[in-house]
Parts: sequence; structure tokens; C-alpha cells
Amino acid sequence: MTTQIRNGQKILFVGDSITDCGRRDSQRPLGNGYVKLFADLMIIREPAKRISIINKGIGGDNAVGLRNRWTDDVLRQRPDWLSIKIGINDLYSCHGKDKNTAVTPERYEAAYREILGRTHATLPKCRILLVDPFFISRDTAPNSQRKQILDLMPDYLNIVEKMSRAFKTRHIKTHELFGRLMKHHEPDTFWGDPVHPNQTGHLVIAEAVYEALS
Repeated sequence: MTTQIRNGQKILFVGDSITDCGRRDSQRPLGNGYVKLFADLMIIREPAKRISIINKGIGGDNAVGLRNRWTDDVLRQRPDWLSIKIGINDLYSCHGKDKNTAVTPERYEAAYREILGRTHATLPKCRILLVDPFFISRDTAPNSQRKQILDLMPDYLNIVEKMSRAFKTRHIKTHELFGRLMKHHEPDTFWGDPVHPNQTGHLVIAEAVYEALS
């Protein structure tokens, strides 16, 4: 069983804006976030390895969006390793006013289960890493939007953990990771806003991905 990335293998990252980070525009092809930083870590720490890294993040995407583009953006690429980071837009949709388009925890789980099941059926040897959604805030004011988002977060985190157990994937608990760091640093050390990390926040994710895969 492959326990770490081997020379010549392909890893694909898929997700929302945190994965995208300009990879379709001025920052082609990897973006300027954690995917690019992970690629840099591989060059520095394992220079003898030549691996192919693909970024298929799309800003604003959710689990339903992933499901709708899964064949073209993921399965056709036939990666050896797959990293999925999705969920914050799903959560935000439930906080909004349009309940018809909300990706409830039930819809989130159904879409997530479908894409993982299709991946296992089509690419049975692909190793998968699930990366938790996160919200970098310590707000405890009962009527604040940030507190309301934090209160919704466990519903989505529990689903990712459930999917990781069911499909025997690797799993990064980024929401918990940032929570531990915020015991020592202010939240804005890691973000431009609580959803979108700055370079320090992206480095936190990149380091965690490197440890999970290497």
C-alpha cells in the first residue's frame, strides 16, 4: 500500500476559492495559495521527486458544484492522490435567505458521498485526503454573524469526519488546527477575512497537507 507520494505520481487538488486562489487567472496554473505552497514544500523537502500537481479549485463552489463537474475535472484526470476541500460555501448558503438553493447538511452529505463513491468505483487505487472547511474566528457575541457561522460549523465538520471513516481517507481537521493556533495568536494573523486565509494561513494548510501526504 502506498503511504506517501512516489516519484512520477499525480496529485489533484479540488475545492472552492481557498483552493482556486487565482489559478485560472494571473496565478496560473496552481494559484498563489496552499496548493502552490505545497508544491514549493515538495521541491524543497523532496527535491529528487518529480510529481504532477493539478489545481481544479473554483471560487464560490460547493459540494453540489463539485458533483456536477466531477467527471471532467477529477475522474478524467486519473490522479494517484486527490485532496478535497469543500464546505464553507455550503454552510454559508444555509445562513442566507434563499432556502431553495441552500446546501443543507443533508444535501452536503449526499453530494460528498456521491463523489467519493464515484471516485472509489472509477479510481480504486486513488488515495484521498479530505480537508475540513474552517472559519477563523473567536467571536462569541450571540447575535453576531460570525458566531452564527461558528454554531453551524459542527454539522458540516461531522459529515467530513463521517465520510473520511466510511471511505477510509486521510483527513485534516483545519478548523481545529486554526483553533489551536488562535490560542496563541490573534485570528487576523491568519486571514484577510475569516473565510479566506492570508499567506500565513495558507502556509498552515500547506504544511498540514504535506504532513498528511508525505
